[in-house]
Amino acid sequence: MARTGPKNSALRVLVWLGVILAVMTAVLAGGTMSGHASWAPKLALDLEGGTQMILAPKVEGGSDINEDQLNQAVAIIRQRVDGSGVAEAEISTQSGRNVVVSLPGTPSKETRALIQASADMNFRPVLQAGAGAAVPTESLTPEDKLPKPTAAPTNSSDINWVTPEVYRKFETLDCDNPAQDKQERSDPAAPLVTCEPATATSPAIKYILGPVEVKGSNIKSSSFQLQQGAQGAVTNEWAVNIQFDEQGTAKFKEVTERLYQFFVAAGGESGSDPKAQFAIVLDDQVISAPRSLAVITDGRPQITGGFTEQSAKALSDQLRFGALPISFDIQSEQQISATLGGEQLRMGLLAGVIGLLLVVVYSLFQYRALGFVTIFSLVVAGALTYLAIAILGWTENYRLSLAGVAGLIVAIGQTADSFIVYFERIRDELREGKGLVSAVENGWKRAKRTVLASKAVNLLAALVLYFVAVGNVRGFAFTLGLTAIADLIVVFMFTHPTLQLLARTKFFGEGHKFSGLDPQRLGAVPLYRGAGRIRAADDKPAVVRAKNTGAAAEAERRMTIAERRLAEKQEQLAGSSKSTSKEGK
Repeated sequence: MARTGPKNSALRVLVWLGVILAVMTAVLAGGTMSGHASWAPKLALDLEGGTQMILAPKVEGGSDINEDQLNQAVAIIRQRVDGSGVAEAEISTQSGRNVVVSLPGTPSKETRALIQASADMNFRPVLQAGAGAAVPTESLTPEDKLPKPTAAPTNSSDINWVTPEVYRKFETLDCDNPAQDKQERSDPAAPLVTCEPATATSPAIKYILGPVEVKGSNIKSSSFQLQQGAQGAVTNEWAVNIQFDEQGTAKFKEVTERLYQFFVAAGGESGSDPKAQFAIVLDDQVISAPRSLAVITDGRPQITGGFTEQSAKALSDQLRFGALPISFDIQSEQQISATLGGEQLRMGLLAGVIGLLLVVVYSLFQYRALGFVTIFSLVVAGALTYLAIAILGWTENYRLSLAGVAGLIVAIGQTADSFIVYFERIRDELREGKGLVSAVENGWKRAKRTVLASKAVNLLAALVLYFVAVGNVRGFAFTLGLTAIADLIVVFMFTHPTLQLLARTKFFGEGHKFSGLDPQRLGAVPLYRGAGRIRAADDKPAVVRAKNTGAAAEAERRMTIAERRLAEKQEQLAGSSKSTSKEGK
């Protein structure tokens, strides 16, 4: 039968910790080799500098913007450029009219477009679709072959919306030429001729769309996930989920009932009728035009088809944050220097190094060789935190600010607290005369509850700060929560298994005077006291202080108030018993 003792269990846990570190390192190395990640964490605006853009609002119809609209715009822009709250972007108003957006580094073209995108999001049925290129002049349809409406349109999918003027506009539209002047805002009650821009996997497409049927404001939420197959198994295909409000659900059901009829009439999956498509339009430009494969009655459609994780996330973000009440023009853009700069970062890191050295000195002074367990535990915690920060900078655009550095410094002390609690519990067990192997296991049972309670409080504080604050405070809270999780992983997967192994070594197991676990120095009362005497129930460290002054002071100092009172009561009873015995004689 295979051995499954604490030693083997400890080795397995340490191996798993090594696997976690190796996987995180491999992930970051892969991202770095592909050019998407970096071994160094991303820095925030206060440490790196970046780009400042001043946005001027544009209100549909030319009406004045009010303060509530501007504040709502700021909140939504903040969600657009920093949805997770850890990219350290700064968004504020200026003179009650403009919005100032400051971003670390140089924002991408996609980020600029996301900031400027207005709330003109809606859903229109597709009437006709074609290749994005414009039709050459010599190939334009003759007047006698242009479509002629035969009656007034009865619904938004009615082909009678396509007039000769609309069709001419469709033929001459060049979706392959992004330099065209932007069209004016369309009439939601009229058909629209527009484009779906080309992507890395598909060419540009142009459309004739019917009038608006569902507005973007009817979207409650959106998300993206891996698609589930017919048997419930997760596939490798990404999908985007939408949830409509009550009004949107009723309208969307009505629309999909009509579009599904076109889908069935065209032969289902094998057919192709553009009138079975429903275009999602943002700023009069199609961002997706899926087919209606069923009647959606619950207001929770799912969009599938050729998404990558990045494209699914981009569409989900456009849907979720597409209800901005105003659009913006970038009035000015300039590079700004770091508000704090490298000197402050160096000072912050120096403060962290000093704090770390003080913890190391204290650990070695207080716990001697056992203090090296604290040092190596801090190294492992630091490696986990560093890899996590670098990976999150790549995947979630997390940026380390000076407030985040402060969170890391605070975490050094909190992490050391966990080790101290555990070590003191082990020492308490040794003072009671137990062997080190037993003391490690019993001490862990007692310390584990305290460590979990402490980290739960830290995580709760971090969550509250993260959700109620903005800007740098959210970055501090995120870092604080991240280090608390790293601390738990290290205590459970490194510190405890390491002590399980060290307890079986001669140096620690026999209580060498430099091990930090010398029972005699701790004032322990051995089980066998020599000359045939066995430790009595009342032989606790408090009784030993009369025989060992140095150990006595240490034992008494570590007693709780209840333990001191119990020891005093036992001494009084012992003294009373001796007096009675003398009187009897």
